[in-house]
Amino acid sequence: MKNIIRIFLKDWRSIGTNWVAAILLGGLIILPSLYAWFNIGASWDPYSQTDQLPVGIVNEDEGATIRDKEIDAGKELTKELKNNERMEWHFSNRDNAMEKLEYGDYFAVIVIPKDFSTKLGTVINDKPEKAEVEYYVNEKVNAIAPKITEKGASVIVDQITSNFVSVVNGTIFDLFNELGVEFEKDLSDIQKFEEYVFKLEENLPEINRLVSDAMSDSKDAEKVINQVQGLLPEAEQITSEGINTIDDTTQFLNEAEGRLNELAPQVKEDLTKAQQTAENVNQFLTDIKTPDIDLSSIEKIRGQMDQQVDDSIQRINNVQGVLEQVTSGSNANTGEEGKTEADELNQGEHEAINQAITDLDQIKAQLNTIKGDTQKIDAELADKQKEVDNLLSSLQEKSGDTANKIDSFLKEYNENIEPKVLSEVASAKNTLSNARSTLKEAQTTIPEVERILSSTEENIGEGQDILAYMLNEYPYVNDKVNQLADRIREIQGETDINDIIELLKNDPMAEQSFFEEPIVLSKNSLFPIQNYGTGMTPFYTVLSLWVGALLLVSLLTTEASGLEVSNRQVYFGKLLTFISVGFLQTLVVTLGDLFILRVDIVHPVLFVLFGLATSFVFMLMVYTLVSVFGDVGKAMAIVFLVLQIAGSGGTYPVALLPEFFQKIHPFLPFSYAVDLMREAVGGIVWARVKEDLFFLGVFAIVFLLLGAFLKELLSRKTNQLMKKSRKSGLFH
Repeated sequence: MKNIIRIFLKDWRSIGTNWVAAILLGGLIILPSLYAWFNIGASWDPYSQTDQLPVGIVNEDEGATIRDKEIDAGKELTKELKNNERMEWHFSNRDNAMEKLEYGDYFAVIVIPKDFSTKLGTVINDKPEKAEVEYYVNEKVNAIAPKITEKGASVIVDQITSNFVSVVNGTIFDLFNELGVEFEKDLSDIQKFEEYVFKLEENLPEINRLVSDAMSDSKDAEKVINQVQGLLPEAEQITSEGINTIDDTTQFLNEAEGRLNELAPQVKEDLTKAQQTAENVNQFLTDIKTPDIDLSSIEKIRGQMDQQVDDSIQRINNVQGVLEQVTSGSNANTGEEGKTEADELNQGEHEAINQAITDLDQIKAQLNTIKGDTQKIDAELADKQKEVDNLLSSLQEKSGDTANKIDSFLKEYNENIEPKVLSEVASAKNTLSNARSTLKEAQTTIPEVERILSSTEENIGEGQDILAYMLNEYPYVNDKVNQLADRIREIQGETDINDIIELLKNDPMAEQSFFEEPIVLSKNSLFPIQNYGTGMTPFYTVLSLWVGALLLVSLLTTEASGLEVSNRQVYFGKLLTFISVGFLQTLVVTLGDLFILRVDIVHPVLFVLFGLATSFVFMLMVYTLVSVFGDVGKAMAIVFLVLQIAGSGGTYPVALLPEFFQKIHPFLPFSYAVDLMREAVGGIVWARVKEDLFFLGVFAIVFLLLGAFLKELLSRKTNQLMKKSRKSGLFH
């Protein structure tokens, strides 16, 4: 032990008395820290410097018109990127951008194609197409830069997607809100619709029966129409004949009216003369009715009376002839159908004429009676004068009565018979005119009726086709209505329409904001690390400690000169020197991390202590390799360094490493040293600290035993190898 201390003290006295050695040792103490500091500083916060990475942007979007609205997503995107400082955006055309990308002036190029807006607009179509953004990267320029620029491109795509989704969903939820409001307004109608469906389901069998009946009725109607169409020619013939008959009857009435108007003055004249004759007879009888009547003149008187009576009868016969001519003409100038219509139309006229003829017959009878009575004068004249007088008185009375009756008839004729006959004729003509208009209209309507019947027949045929289709489709409709009704009942059992309305009603702006960022990442750092440089501090600090050990064994000798000591004593004596210098290296590195770089370390004291523990293990391992194996040990230490840089998980998670490095990871001291320093930087988990210290202790014990026992055994062979290598003039 005494010799071990002597070796250690001798080394430090040499350093203290030799300024060159002191300067060199000082350089060896500081140099490893520079390795750590420069790397930590370089990786301090690289992602905050992405605004210095040049990326080309090419906008070839031609825009689009979507439902009469102009959109230009490419233009909007470039406008947003001009205000974006994530990267150094350069806006150019395709040829220029691709040339600079190939030369290395741009790390990446993002191209917005011509159909960018057009494809975005297909979202309203049945088959929407995805819009594409072309991304070109020059991966030869740098290993990390492509990943960063790719992240930037992804951010652009995510931003476009987010904005697009938010706008589309905002529009959709705006429509949903309007739909919910409309549903709320139409809730009663919706409920009525449900009732209608249920009612339709209930009444479908009856509807089917009615359709079947309608089909049967339509066939009956078709038969009736065919029958009516068969009778239309006969109806058209009867209508034409009726018009001809009415025309003939009207012509007759016009002729009868003309004859009546023509004969009326003659009738009045004859009646007036007959009356005058009767009055003359009466006057004559008055004149001859004297007490001293001359019987010899009776013959003359009788002759005069007979003449006047015959004249009156003749005139009455003339009047009767005229009236009979009127009535007989009616029957003579109409056919069978015309007679019937004339009788119906001129009944009043006939009654008046017949009554006039009857009255004239009575007058004529009285005149004949007078004539008969005058003839009795001759017979009675010789018998009795008194009877003659009585007879004359009787004749006078009858002639007076006859004159009065003729006068009454004349008055009746003037006031009633003639006006009534003319009125009835006019009425008959008017009736016939109306009847003719009706028949004419019917005659005109018959073609329209034929057309309507033909159209109706055609429509009935079409209706039968529709009814047949309805009957054929009834099973399908019935099934669908029943399914709809069952579905409505199922929905009613599962959901409430009011709940659906409440779901549809929303705040469109709030929904748009939600879909713009539907998921917000709430980051909760269990052991927060300030930046990337802080996260890399444990690895680069540990790496610098191993590098420092390599530098020491490369420049400082592991052998003791000028002292008579054993190889084991040399091993332990020099070990103390190397460890003490390693501690100084550790203090410079760890304190520099804290106070020069100002790395945010949660447990700074433990960070320094863990650094000293790591330095002790690393220095022990490197020193032992070189002390025991000489130059071969140096090579072994370098191989250890290479393997540990790749397999310790200091830069990439172990799970991402190749399988070989994953397997050797537990056997590398770096794995535990880096993890131990991370505990001090981010936050202590004592179970991990104990585990890391335990395995580092295992490494220390193994190499300490290795050096203590193999140094003595292998020193002679090691020295021979070193002498051989130095004789070559290539190794010191």
